[in-house]
Amino acid sequence: MSQMTTPTTSRPEWSPHDGFDVVTGAFSYSGAAISRELHAAGRQVRTLTGHPERAKGDSPIDVHALDFDDPVGLVASLRGATTLYNTYWVRFPRGRVDHEAAVANSRTLFYAARDAGVERIVHVSITHPSITSPYPYFRGKAEVERALAEVGVPYGVLRPAILFGGDGVLLNNIAWLLRRLPAFAVGGRGDYRIRPIHIDDLARLSVALGSHRDTTVIDAVGPERPTFMELVGLIADTVGSHARIVRLPGAIMPILSSILGLALRDVLLSREEYLAMAAGLADTDGAATGTEELSQWLADHAETLGRSYANEVQRHFR
Repeated sequence: MSQMTTPTTSRPEWSPHDGFDVVTGAFSYSGAAISRELHAAGRQVRTLTGHPERAKGDSPIDVHALDFDDPVGLVASLRGATTLYNTYWVRFPRGRVDHEAAVANSRTLFYAARDAGVERIVHVSITHPSITSPYPYFRGKAEVERALAEVGVPYGVLRPAILFGGDGVLLNNIAWLLRRLPAFAVGGRGDYRIRPIHIDDLARLSVALGSHRDTTVIDAVGPERPTFMELVGLIADTVGSHARIVRLPGAIMPILSSILGLALRDVLLSREEYLAMAAGLADTDGAATGTEELSQWLADHAETLGRSYANEVQRHFR
């Protein structure tokens, strides 16, 4: 397995005889960015999606169902594709779908791609996946990577920590809270660092990996590594917030987030997400593979960031 530390993000060239590419969730956050980058490179895109109603009338994307209960249908939808770009995952358990189910679904998708003759799979994972992780999200991501390695199709894996840009949720909602609340709580000392990457950088890295044929795993991280306290302070300054930023014991944060989530009918930050971030799992020591600076992006979007709340549950489940 090769470790790609300084990948090119220039648009790759494909042979004219190459077929189309498949993106899971092309109407979602990262899937939409990857689809735009593929279209810019002149590629035809098919999506496997659970939300076909999101397709616009003039969309150039060929829409097929992402139905894990129909592996034969998945094979048919993937047949003829050159590369599968997989963004499928679940952020938090809901209904019958938890991280264990997401692992099984991912395995079904990978084997369908193999049976369909897909030449390469590019998979979006997470920083620091581990089979022995105490966090189901990170453990599940590691199990998906292992399933990908076992399927026998050449692959590339991107491991981002936190994404920003576009219609991303996390930073927007921090700004929304800072615009409206008299105080904003940070768990513990807030000295745990994060390595955010712009969604367009992730898309460029994904498409670049799609043109390779070796097995490659890279951390998809940006050039800046603020502590969480620094991040909140930067966002507060950006949007002109007068909220007092206070430190609270880490054990209180999931409870506070849950209460706010109930009021907003959403999941702001799960217990697992907070604990993993506080444990340093949203940070890496390696070189940056993205180029866009978070601080500059915040400055460029100061007027619009956090003006409206982005409801994650509503986006994906309603």
